[in-house]
Amino acid sequence: MDALKHASKTKDKTVDPLVVAAFYKFVQLNDLASLQDQIESCCRENNVFGIVLLAPEGINSTIAGPREGVVKVLDRIRHDSRFSDLQWKESFATKQPFRKLRVRLKKEIVTLGVPGVDPTELVGTYVKPADWNALISEPDVFVIDTRNNYETEIGTFKGAVDPGLDSFSQLPSWLEKKIDAGEQPRVAMFCTGGIRCEKSTAFL
Repeated sequence: MDALKHASKTKDKTVDPLVVAAFYKFVQLNDLASLQDQIESCCRENNVFGIVLLAPEGINSTIAGPREGVVKVLDRIRHDSRFSDLQWKESFATKQPFRKLRVRLKKEIVTLGVPGVDPTELVGTYVKPADWNALISEPDVFVIDTRNNYETEIGTFKGAVDPGLDSFSQLPSWLEKKIDAGEQPRVAMFCTGGIRCEKSTAFL
């Protein structure tokens, strides 16, 4: 009997982990205020917190909440045909990592600071994880770590060049000084989630 009581108490204290979903997509948007209202309302109705950035170039977000709530928010976003193929990466948390919900309108979903850069028009070639190590091992490939300093301090790929960035917006000036298309025709870039690589290869 005592064992059963203990098991019951333990079960009562069990808390399902919160789902953290990170996603982005470059797509032309011209109804930002309407999207902002729809996404914010859906998040609040489903107890989902986090940050959602909307800009004329697309969406960039990390949200967290109960799985059911996060799924409803993602379904609401994907119901829009422009986001029907939206993909996300999941992780889990035992506590809510965000103190509040912020759905903001921005000039860019990731700030490069160079007008006219459009990954929907021109972007680099995607490399599968299984092919990455072979690519960066080739002697004529110039490998660039596009992450910020606090990220590169944790570690990077052997042979990768670290531009020493405090912010992503510093990358264009560094690239203009370091990259010569005639001398280095093959450039491989990496970041954390892919968004900075898309934007920076579009710049190149």
